[in-house]
Amino acid sequence: MENEQGLVKVEGANGKDETHHYVDDFKAQAQEYGAKVQDAALKAKDYASEKYAIANEKFNELKNKDPKELVEEAKEFARQKPGQAIMISAAAGLIIGWLLRRK
Repeated sequence: MENEQGLVKVEGANGKDETHHYVDDFKAQAQEYGAKVQDAALKAKDYASEKYAIANEKFNELKNKDPKELVEEAKEFARQKPGQAIMISAAAGLIIGWLLRRK
């Protein structure tokens, strides 16, 4: 049987309609999940804003440097940390490839 809201009637052990209990539980869970999603979205926004500010600062630093100086710094970094240099190069290649593929 369906009640006025289009829900299937749920009868308890005593034969009473228990549908409203399930609807109330569902509403409460939906509100809880909504709050969790909103909280996660705010944290993600804050994180992205922080990382954007750092990247923008680094970009401004790089913009004011001589290209030859940048090449020398990159070479020195690769000598000191070859594993990180390879990982950074791979990540940059993936991102560039992804961006070019989207067009």
